[in-house]
Amino acid sequence: MVIANPLDCRSWYVTDELRAYHDDEWGRPVHDDQKLFEMLCLEGASVGLSWRTILHKRPAYRRLLHDFNIDECADMPDAELDAVLADPGIVRARAKVYAVRSNARAAQSIREEFGSLDAYLWGFVDGRQVVGTWNSMDEVPVQTDLSRAVSANLKRRGMSFVGPIITYSFLQAVGIVNDHLLSCDCREACMQR
Repeated sequence: MVIANPLDCRSWYVTDELRAYHDDEWGRPVHDDQKLFEMLCLEGASVGLSWRTILHKRPAYRRLLHDFNIDECADMPDAELDAVLADPGIVRARAKVYAVRSNARAAQSIREEFGSLDAYLWGFVDGRQVVGTWNSMDEVPVQTDLSRAVSANLKRRGMSFVGPIITYSFLQAVGIVNDHLLSCDCREACMQR
């Protein structure tokens, strides 16, 4: 058994082959609506599960959910969602799969009001990345005032599987929050430019 070192930013995956996700994706600012929606859906799918599990299933989610195209997901009929549920390549939780459609419809409404999902989400931080100053993974919070505010607003707009802890994980994933440790060699690459 490998013991995670809390002083290592990569300790959350220890020896897992998903180093590329940490190094190339996690914490990098995302401004593409489709990618933001994908990460929101995948974080929601991870409720009660490990993120590692969801990343391994990401290709199947992309294949089955129109690459997370918001409009196509919003238009998915029940029969198509039921077919998605039958595929062993994803986490077959009915509420989570059906939430993709309802969350896509909420995202459409957000785009109508704010112009883009990007403008809406980054508006919570006035377009400026929140940068953590953590020395150890033990210091990194699991939720913050920001994640509680975004979560509450998303829920009010009809989204589900967006509690404050999952929302914080989402904010980290898409670089609205950069929580790479001070010692992490990926930290600078994830800084908003």
